[in-house]
Amino acid sequence: MKPEIAQKSPYAVDVKAGETYYWCSCGLSKSQPFCDGSHKPTEFKPVQLVAEKTETVYLCGCKHSANGPFCDGGHKSL
Repeated sequence: MKPEIAQKSPYAVDVKAGETYYWCSCGLSKSQPFCDGSHKPTEFKPVQLVAEKTETVYLCGCKHSANGPFCDGGHKSL
């Protein structure tokens, strides 16, 4: 099973040091790029991200990154 492509570009997200986030790996969430539980009927699981510092990160929108939850530019070949 392949994940759904939520968008073919990364999501720029402001994260706060010490906060925990759950990135959607299935592409079905209505709360992109974060998990809303839509993966439950699939084999996909959310990916936990604990922010090391307060900054802007670029989370994968296509769900095909080899470096999920972070964008690795893989959307360019889709």
